[in-house]
Amino acid sequence: MANPPVCGARVTCRRSQRAWDKPLTGIGRSPAGPVLRPALSSPGPTFLLDSPRVRTPVRQAGRVRRFVHEYGWRVYAVPLLIVATIAALVDVAVDDAAVSSPTGGSATEALPPATLPLLEETTEPTALAEGDAGPSLTPQVVGEETYVEQGAGSLSVIDGTSPVYGTGPVQRFVVETEDGIGVDGAGFAQAVEETLADPRSWGNGGRMSFQRVGAAEATSGQYDFRVSLVSPGSMETYCPGVGTGGYTSCRYGERAVINLARWVTAVPDYEGDVATYRHYVVNHEVGHALGNSAHPPCPGPGQLAPVMQQQTLGLNGCAKNAWPYP
Repeated sequence: MANPPVCGARVTCRRSQRAWDKPLTGIGRSPAGPVLRPALSSPGPTFLLDSPRVRTPVRQAGRVRRFVHEYGWRVYAVPLLIVATIAALVDVAVDDAAVSSPTGGSATEALPPATLPLLEETTEPTALAEGDAGPSLTPQVVGEETYVEQGAGSLSVIDGTSPVYGTGPVQRFVVETEDGIGVDGAGFAQAVEETLADPRSWGNGGRMSFQRVGAAEATSGQYDFRVSLVSPGSMETYCPGVGTGGYTSCRYGERAVINLARWVTAVPDYEGDVATYRHYVVNHEVGHALGNSAHPPCPGPGQLAPVMQQQTLGLNGCAKNAWPYP
């Protein structure tokens, strides 16, 4: 242990000699002692002792403070980056949900498959006449008869029941017509029955059978589908959003909706064969009600058009055909 300097001419002491009880580790501050600095005015190795300062004990910093002291600004940057990343991921998820939205905007609840509207064919509006006319069972020139453009908007069930036509699982149906269209409801119901009872229709070979039921069954829900005759002006009421343009027929939900204008005048490609067109439009829309959603194209020039082809819009080289199993 080094001897403490002796206070005299060469060394000036500013503390008592007790301060030298602990060794100095060099020029500067000892862990428990004073600070020595050279006296610039002295020619020899004379040292001046700084006056002792009273220091307040510093409490040992906690873990968080030590962490902040060690990493500085990074402590604040990391949480901000985490929050920004989470916000970006949430934004991407919301955008994906919007894209998957069928409307491209606010999401809407999808209709169950059994109630999805099916457009029989793309709208092709034509000039329509006004007047009253009942359906005729004989072929006629397109546009020769007239019909009511806009009925009352309400539907009435044609009461009565029929025998079971065919074999296999029974499909029960209700027939109804719009009020105020001047059509014999019983005649329309008979025409629908005759179409579905034909062995070339959907019951072919025992695949299924059909029976018309009346008002009581319609009220109690004891039926499978409806066949409805509706004026052109009411088509959008019973086929909302389908876009018939008052020209085509459609299936919406449980209804096979037949356009009165097409029932009366058929379409140009049928060349006045209204009776055959009526079989076609009933089989086509009832086919949708039975679950046949596809619209197959014409298989080739001169061949029979499939009954689920959109024949109202054109035969596209095929021959007209009213039956699923001709």
